[in-house]
Amino acid sequence: MSAMIILGIETSCDETAVSVVRAEGSVEKPVFKVLGSALVSQIKLHAEYGGVYPNLAKREHIKNLPIVLDKALKDAKIKIKNIDAIAVTVGPGLEPALWTGINFAQDLSREWGVPLIPTNHMEGHIASVLLSKTDENPKFEAPNNKPRTKASFIRGRRIQNSNIETQNKIKFPAIALLISGGHTELVYLKSWQEKEIIGETKDDAVGEAFDKVARMLGLPYPGGPEISKLAEDARSKNLHLETKFPRPMIHSGDLNFSFSGLKTAVLYYLRDMGFSALSPLPLTRGGVGGEVVSDKLKLSVAREFEDAVVEVLVSKSRQAILKFNPKTFIVGGGVIANYKIRESFENLKEEFSDLILRIPEKDLATDNAVMIAMAGYFSHVFSPSKIELKAKGNLKYS
Repeated sequence: MSAMIILGIETSCDETAVSVVRAEGSVEKPVFKVLGSALVSQIKLHAEYGGVYPNLAKREHIKNLPIVLDKALKDAKIKIKNIDAIAVTVGPGLEPALWTGINFAQDLSREWGVPLIPTNHMEGHIASVLLSKTDENPKFEAPNNKPRTKASFIRGRRIQNSNIETQNKIKFPAIALLISGGHTELVYLKSWQEKEIIGETKDDAVGEAFDKVARMLGLPYPGGPEISKLAEDARSKNLHLETKFPRPMIHSGDLNFSFSGLKTAVLYYLRDMGFSALSPLPLTRGGVGGEVVSDKLKLSVAREFEDAVVEVLVSKSRQAILKFNPKTFIVGGGVIANYKIRESFENLKEEFSDLILRIPEKDLATDNAVMIAMAGYFSHVFSPSKIELKAKGNLKYS
């Protein structure tokens, strides 16, 4: 197959991202290389709401899409006439945010005369594990090419183009555990084009539970990284709770998840400690303006909560591996940036000597357009036109 250059567009939540990715080699085992990638994060804007505010996200996407497109194309150093297709996220996600990306992609498609590839966001998280950094110390660069911190590039981050390419392989059948703010699911893959959900959350996604517990403790949004920091600090100080939080559905006999009960258990524990659930979050003693949860208690609660989450995720994954005997196990989605979860799955792999474990680079674990371009390639090759070009907040696998 001749090389194919795909422009990826991602606007499913609070990240505005555009990438240029080249796919070459055989159809079923392509080699991907990131030519250019730019991303703007809205995290700081949404922090005061304790979560993503859809209409604000939409406004910021509309403003930032032309900026990140221009940056990604300049990084890629290619002409528009060399773009073969545009892959755009159509779901799952926040529909107002999704529509901004779709409308932008449609305008580009008409102007450039190239086809559109409607792409499933979750398939992007699966594809993200194919890439590895070829440079041990990749830099994040600002528009003026002076190295800056990850957070300083247009309030976001950019994946450097020359140091990320296909290094990892996936052997089928495979199982993917996808964990994010909106999803927790186990997916069985016979091949790139044959997928089946074998387990999913019945209520809250794991990332959502992290955020809600963080709000109870008075931690900033997003809560996942904050909980993780406190939990690691608690382990270093050997702090723990006498009370054990539940491990929901760990012995349910199926591969489904539930995190609402765990979140509620944390709430009830803090209530029993005298912190009121009637006042605005964070919880306090004595209502608004009263005593907040102490630092020591925060550490212990964070550790016990994270331990409970990890035990459930690992246990369900172990059950899935034993039942389906996959050759590859994939863990993707933003929550896999959590150190304890990454470490626990690396330990789980040791129980299965022949199992290949694939976890994405941290820069590619959260939402980005590189994964959308890659997933778009597979959709284009194996199942063209199966996904409708329409925003679908609860899009399932094609």
